[in-house]
Amino acid sequence: MSLRRDRVRLPAAERRRQILDVTTRLIAERGFWGLSMQDVADGCGLTVPGLLHHMGSKDSLLVAVLEYRDEQDQRSLLSRLGAPADRFTLAQTCAALVRRNAEQPEIVRLFAVLEAESLAPGHPAHAYFRKRQEQTLAAFAGLAENHHPAPAMLARQVMALMDGLQIQWLRDPSGIDLVATWDALAGPLLADLG
Repeated sequence: MSLRRDRVRLPAAERRRQILDVTTRLIAERGFWGLSMQDVADGCGLTVPGLLHHMGSKDSLLVAVLEYRDEQDQRSLLSRLGAPADRFTLAQTCAALVRRNAEQPEIVRLFAVLEAESLAPGHPAHAYFRKRQEQTLAAFAGLAENHHPAPAMLARQVMALMDGLQIQWLRDPSGIDLVATWDALAGPLLADLG
């Protein structure tokens, strides 16, 4: 029986959230290029035209998924840190990010796959990931600004360590404890920061 036959009307915000959740799961499993609008529509009990009504296009859907995940991660990070945004350190921020990521390997995989795919300039998420990298580096450098002689270089080192370690963890999740390995490797790098 097709899911579309039993289509249920949902409020627009709830439908959008459902579409983003289904799409996130499918991209994590197949990558963006393996994503079918029909599969997303089926997973939501919609027709493809109904899906397009809510999201506009496949490219718009991809960017919406990435932005949605960023919003959720930002809320989680602020909740974990339990302090105003201007009161936590680079070490605290990174530790909270790594702990959050350790709890959601499918999302980390989604971002890793899409980030690699988006290296091609024609990819619909190319500009998104370029901007995200610039913002992350700026945020990390800002957190280290008054505590390190070369905050921009430190930000690059931290980002490279985090991204590289997450790739290794995704390849061998049972062999690598992401949080413990991060703590061991990042400790010396961030030890002198206030």
